[in-house]
Amino acid sequence: MVDKTINENVPFHEIMGEKEAAEMLKEKGLGKENLPKVHADDPQAKRLGAKPGHILKISREDNDNKYEYYRLVVE
Repeated sequence: MVDKTINENVPFHEIMGEKEAAEMLKEKGLGKENLPKVHADDPQAKRLGAKPGHILKISREDNDNKYEYYRLVVE
């Protein structure tokens, strides 16, 4: 069986540590509730074992540019 969550077209996902997440939120002047949401049953969230309240950092590359996106895991 092929794992569809691991694919060159799927950006890299990781659970942020509490300190890293707090620093990012402070830098951006946001609260967790201001982040876009992702459900805990999302395939990437499930693969990582993310729980509600975790923040996922999603890293994408386009040509030579790197982009980071953040999502709050919700029920």
